[in-house]
Amino acid sequence: MTDKVRTRFAPSPTGEPHIGNAHSALFGWLFARHNHGVFILRIEDTDVERKVEGSVEKILEGLRYLGMDWDEGPEVGGNYGPYFQSDRLDLYHKYARELVESGHAYHCYCTEERLEAMRAEQTSRKLPPGYDRRCRNLTPEQGETEERKGIKPVVRFKVPLYGQTRFHDEIWGNISFENNTIDDLILLKTDGFPTYHLANVVDDHFMEVTHVLRAEEWLSSTPRHILIYNALGWTPPLFAHLPMLIGPDRSKLGKRHGATSVLEYREQGYLPEAMVNFLALLGWSLDDKTEIMTREELIRYFTLERVSKTAAVFNHEKLKWMNGVYIRKLTPEDFAQRCLPFLKKAFPDIALPNDYVRRVLPLVQERAKILFEVPGLTRYFFTDKLDYDANLLIGKGMTAETTRQALLVAKERLEKLPAFDEQSLEALLRPLTEELGIKAGQLFGALRTAVSGETATPPLFQMMAVLGRERCLERIGDAIQRLSSLPGK
Repeated sequence: MTDKVRTRFAPSPTGEPHIGNAHSALFGWLFARHNHGVFILRIEDTDVERKVEGSVEKILEGLRYLGMDWDEGPEVGGNYGPYFQSDRLDLYHKYARELVESGHAYHCYCTEERLEAMRAEQTSRKLPPGYDRRCRNLTPEQGETEERKGIKPVVRFKVPLYGQTRFHDEIWGNISFENNTIDDLILLKTDGFPTYHLANVVDDHFMEVTHVLRAEEWLSSTPRHILIYNALGWTPPLFAHLPMLIGPDRSKLGKRHGATSVLEYREQGYLPEAMVNFLALLGWSLDDKTEIMTREELIRYFTLERVSKTAAVFNHEKLKWMNGVYIRKLTPEDFAQRCLPFLKKAFPDIALPNDYVRRVLPLVQERAKILFEVPGLTRYFFTDKLDYDANLLIGKGMTAETTRQALLVAKERLEKLPAFDEQSLEALLRPLTEELGIKAGQLFGALRTAVSGETATPPLFQMMAVLGRERCLERIGDAIQRLSSLPGK
């Protein structure tokens, strides 16, 4: 075992990487980076039936989105490869044979039909489910008889029938399991592929992994792994089982709680730095008050001692709030750059001049919580026709006619305004309210709706300056027409 810290993230390519994956990966990555160690990416692709085409690419995409680089693994290489388990089958076969030969494992010839019948009987008798060890003590002659039937066996591990398996978890402390509660697990399947349990142990050993950081749900698998390590005469790595992620209803995090894929959050416009900050605080904290932390600060302060055993609540509202904090910290140029893909997707047929976009987006940067919202917050800047109810133009204490007259005067003055900038607009329109004998909110509210189709927008004069004289005058003229067409006008 190396003195250098070596952690690994070992996802299965069975779909898009979900939040639970990302959480475990992040803690392993932070621990490796804090200790100046090595972070390994290994693809556990031995479950052929569940493998989904394109998943590996999605996993790499998810890690890149979150800024979690790997020191060894796909596309990077390393001295401990291959890093796809499907390329390491000879190794698993070798150690499965060794376990059989040493008496720590055995061939099991039970058919699926027999196993189903066994499970049904156990259920009917209200017994705990588990293999009944029928093949555990077959003689070589009996094994040969089964072979002649054409049955391809699996290899099962021979779990001790008595005693306890003990280990120390870096988060949970000393843990022990009664061996008589542990099933004789399958190591090698009939298709020649290993199960997670065998491949995981063999790979962690030969990749010299020093610390296994994984979700709490794998805690009950750890005694199985310890037994395999012991049977092979290997030293296990240190284990740290991370707190479970749950929804606000205290149930295990799932689709009913919202997006579960890391890439879905990217598509919604969550910034990677906000996601990393948020995920890091699910089950870990620096203290009882610090919430906003940079990636560098997380690396500097991350230790297993501050990881909690308590399940962590994935609160979408908290994530959205945190994302908004990070959005507001962006420079206007960076914000515009990150918003551009969302604008292009929302307005595919509209030209988006960079200088115009850079003037528009700072107006909504304070309001946006996710980038996906930005096209909705700015649509009136990028579309020619507005769709709104003309009654929204009429403020409290106003009628359709008084509003129309106010807009007519405002349009006439705006046409003659020498400069159509924020200061000039304010200098013209504020005194105009007194001249018209109406309140500022009544005129400004009508103008706001006229030029945007909305009742809540960025500051009026800034918005009008960015929209420009021609577009504002055209929209105010359209508003006057709408008011003229109202019933009972």
